[in-house]
Amino acid sequence: MAFDQTSAALGKVLDYIHSENLTEEEKASITKDAIHNFDTYVSPGWLKYRKSVSTNGATCEWHDYGAYIEDLDGNKFIDCLGGFGIYTCGHRNEYIIDAVKAQLGHQALHSQELLDPLRGYLAKAVSEITPGDLEKCFFTNGGAEAVEMALKLARIATGGRWYISTIGAFHGKSMGAISMGGKATYRTPYIPMIQQVQHVQYGVAEDIEKAVKNLHAVGEKVAAVILEPIQGEAGIIIPPEGYLKRVREICDENGVVLIFDEIQTGMGRTGAFWRCQTEGVVPDIMTFGKAFGGGVMPITGIICRPHIWTEELVDNPWLLGSPTFGGNPVCCAAAIATIKYMIDNDIPGECARKGTMLKEGLEKIWAKYPEDIIAVRGIGLMLAVEFSTSEFGYEVAKGMFARGVVTAGTLVNAKCVRFEPAAVITEEDIAAVLERMDAAVAAARG
Repeated sequence: MAFDQTSAALGKVLDYIHSENLTEEEKASITKDAIHNFDTYVSPGWLKYRKSVSTNGATCEWHDYGAYIEDLDGNKFIDCLGGFGIYTCGHRNEYIIDAVKAQLGHQALHSQELLDPLRGYLAKAVSEITPGDLEKCFFTNGGAEAVEMALKLARIATGGRWYISTIGAFHGKSMGAISMGGKATYRTPYIPMIQQVQHVQYGVAEDIEKAVKNLHAVGEKVAAVILEPIQGEAGIIIPPEGYLKRVREICDENGVVLIFDEIQTGMGRTGAFWRCQTEGVVPDIMTFGKAFGGGVMPITGIICRPHIWTEELVDNPWLLGSPTFGGNPVCCAAAIATIKYMIDNDIPGECARKGTMLKEGLEKIWAKYPEDIIAVRGIGLMLAVEFSTSEFGYEVAKGMFARGVVTAGTLVNAKCVRFEPAAVITEEDIAAVLERMDAAVAAARG
């Protein structure tokens, strides 16, 4: 295709973007193009995997606000998937968007040479809202990238080479992150990967202690233990009380760095700014992301205790990493506005209060259909319903979509359907979600 044809086609797309009101013909064209483009230029697997698309007729999301998504035809959905947890402050939060627009008015990205002040302001704020003496920040673009930096930092800080992770863990899909992953489906295509990883049962501190001691006994030094304070993609698994504290003790006793992956659990979703706060445990390194950019801009990162940031990193600031877009001004502006909005509007408290309401309603449905629902788990607005089979869960998710509620399964445990709505969801919408969930389960039973 000639460049002039590409330019003309993209001009049409830009017209769609700028349009206040699309015609019916334009809507049909966009939907048709989306199916063709995904099938041809992205991956046909997306159309098969997305159950709501492949079984209810293709639909394209086009507009979002608050707790809602709208498709091209104006059909409104209550969003209980929440972009896997990014929309804690809601879709297109106006307060956060205003900050981004203002920043775009004078600068978007940075030169890579001069100091960009927003990065410094944001790092200071993160150190103030995180527990203990967590202090030094490094900003990245995606969750897996943040995990990669945490893993590298642990090796630099300790000289160790081994990692202890857990069965069912999910830390992203880049090479280092997926090496820590706890499901064979995502690991097998890339084996061999990082070899110095041992996986132990989640929630059993003694297994971690045994793995560390055995490795040290044979001369293999452990760099880090990496854990999710609540396993997200495994199906919202909360460990036993005291587990995180005991792991902290084990790491201290053996000179091992403790990494908490708070990418999904952090930023208020579980009813506290950080899940580890509720256990009174401070990690050596913590990753954060998802809701950190306010559901508006992509920004993630790590924060560590001062002694982890070694002199080697002071001497060479680029040693850990040098992401071109990491910590750029426009994304930092979004994160700064997000933190202030969460503090001023007690978003963690809203997650706790509304999460209790939603969970109690889901538990009533569980009691009504005990043969089809195995469990309701979670805390705050990080909840999951586990069904008897993956197929039944898929049917319920499709039924919810047909009734105007978007949700989806977790990546590691396909029998679980997650509920991670925005903290701005209303009590009326929670009641509507529960009513439609009840109807979807009843319909799936046949």
